[in-house]
Amino acid sequence: MAPASEAAIDIADLRVRRGGRPALDDVSLQVARGAITGLLGPSGCGKTTLMRSIVGTQIVAGGTVTVLGEPAGSAGLRHRIGYVTQEPTIYPDLRVVDNIRYFAALYGADAQDVDDAITAVGLDDHRKALAANLSGGQRTRVSLACALVGHPELLVLDEPTVGLDPVLRADLWARFDSLARHGTTLLVSSHVMDEADHCHDLLLMREGRILAHTTPTRLRKDTGCQSLEDAFLSIIRRGIAAAPA
Repeated sequence: MAPASEAAIDIADLRVRRGGRPALDDVSLQVARGAITGLLGPSGCGKTTLMRSIVGTQIVAGGTVTVLGEPAGSAGLRHRIGYVTQEPTIYPDLRVVDNIRYFAALYGADAQDVDDAITAVGLDDHRKALAANLSGGQRTRVSLACALVGHPELLVLDEPTVGLDPVLRADLWARFDSLARHGTTLLVSSHVMDEADHCHDLLLMREGRILAHTTPTRLRKDTGCQSLEDAFLSIIRRGIAAAPA
């Protein structure tokens, strides 16, 4: 655990209730700066709720969420965080370049930033295409470019590779790695355990709780499992066995 002043995200005793039931239950964690942290767990375990809490769009019942040294949702964070939701948040009646220009205007970015964002996601050949005519994977890339155009310090990605073919998934992870090497902090959620090997740190989540904060290497060593999916299942079984009857 890094000192709070060195962490990109510092969460203490976070509680969120949805529909009268706990969605997050006393979650505490830290996310290191300049690294890819994977948030992994089955669908419905609270990953999206946790990410919404980090970007400041979730009503919380208790606890604290500090992001880049400021309370989550602070006005000063708006230009420092990029957020990509599960569904592409782009305008289908605009061209690729115009979607990104719109977000560039919100961030105060310039034309070169727009060109750089398009290149970063590999859409140079589609910059003038209408978003409505793109494939699902291409729309995901446009959403990512819209988040990248403001050069955020923190990039929060909610299951960005769901439904993508293996080649496109590998290409996106290579781009995420390049961003991290240049100083961007990335928090990436997924329910596909084989993507954990692309991450520096792992947060394993189930039923609104963090089961483990570890690394791929440490997880394999601690569980004796080479498969990360088997390792995750081992962590779950340990938690069930240790729970009070």
